[in-house]
Amino acid sequence: MPKLRALWTRVSESLWFVPSLILLTAIVLAVVMVELSAAVDAEVLARWPRVFGAGADGSRSMLSAIASSMITVAGVTFSITMVAVTQASTQYTPRILRNFMRDRANQAVLGTFVGIFAYCVVVLRTIRGEDGPTFVPSLAVLMGIVLALVGVGVLIFFVHHIATTLQASEIVARITDDTRRAIDRLYPDRLGGAGAEGDPEPWLGSVPEKAWSAVLAPATGYVQHLGMHALTDIAEECDLLVRIERVPGDFVVRGQPVAWFASHPAHLSAPAPEARLREIAERSARHYVVGTYRTLDQDAAFGMRQLVDIALKALSPGINDTTTAVTCVDYLGAIMVRLADCRLELVRRGEDGVLRVVAREPTFESLLALATDEIRQASRGNVSVLARQLQMLTLVARVTHDPARRRAVAKHIALVQGAATKVAAGYDLERLQDLAGRALLQADRPG
Repeated sequence: MPKLRALWTRVSESLWFVPSLILLTAIVLAVVMVELSAAVDAEVLARWPRVFGAGADGSRSMLSAIASSMITVAGVTFSITMVAVTQASTQYTPRILRNFMRDRANQAVLGTFVGIFAYCVVVLRTIRGEDGPTFVPSLAVLMGIVLALVGVGVLIFFVHHIATTLQASEIVARITDDTRRAIDRLYPDRLGGAGAEGDPEPWLGSVPEKAWSAVLAPATGYVQHLGMHALTDIAEECDLLVRIERVPGDFVVRGQPVAWFASHPAHLSAPAPEARLREIAERSARHYVVGTYRTLDQDAAFGMRQLVDIALKALSPGINDTTTAVTCVDYLGAIMVRLADCRLELVRRGEDGVLRVVAREPTFESLLALATDEIRQASRGNVSVLARQLQMLTLVARVTHDPARRRAVAKHIALVQGAATKVAAGYDLERLQDLAGRALLQADRPG
């Protein structure tokens, strides 16, 4: 179910879920170690009294020191994480804030410190001294010391990790990796390869406009998840053809159409009653999950949006960081290379092999425009950025085999070439024109 999947995504990527699991694990470990200590302490103390022979007062003091230091470090860790998130959000783009929140390393570090604190508190509660029969869970106390040493190592790792993840190249590379994984998951089929579908346009064009019924958006916001398989099952069950108008990443308004359905043109059937149409529309709308922000799970374009935003911020007059902008262009090129021969049109057939669901967005040209247009417009004659855009487009043209897509690449090469005319220096202009000529040769080559 899309809603359950969206809920799981939100929970697993939150800043509290993994730390809570580690906290519960630490509490269970404390109980187990205390019970184990009660079973074997006498034998262990007799064999290694110098290792396990701490008294009640000494054990209390030691565990109290560990617990207080760990909760302090946990607070410092949380503060450092918030400062890092704020700095990255300000310097690069607010869109990457959730990337830091869902960083498993940050979650594990915070959970480790809180977990060690909870472990020490639970063990500390079981120690008995002068007020009754003496009980010191020596194995549990020793485990507390081991966990404290582990916490020191985790703190060192955390400092290194934060320093690494704040680097622009690391942020851009991680966004690119997430985007490429989303592309591989969403668009496994290749143009002309196994699994590719025929052109759905004849089927869509054969349905009269008045025969389509609307599926209305359940809420206002961004489409985060769309249950394509569930919609296919509904279409097959009711013998429908479904046309998806709003896909993950699109902004929708409650009560406005996000998809349309009609009786399948391959089968002549009487129009369904109005009540039946409303039922189908309501069932279909339940498979749209709408939230307040975009996610990468089914929206590969969102990863590209983040890279473009970082490049635009780097090119702004207040920052003027050409190297970061060039890095973003390079990684956008890597994404477009991955998309070059992917079949982006999502088409679903039922078990009977009949076409059932069609989503025609996004297109290769729209994604290419996203990767190039705004950066080209913001470069303002920046030779390094324009040159790298031409090199990126040359590479995309070289790996693109579809003639229509190569024409789209050629169009954007010409646009960059036009922007190069604003470069004042003759040497720079000559260099850019040479790069544009090579790029056009790649785009215009025979299939």
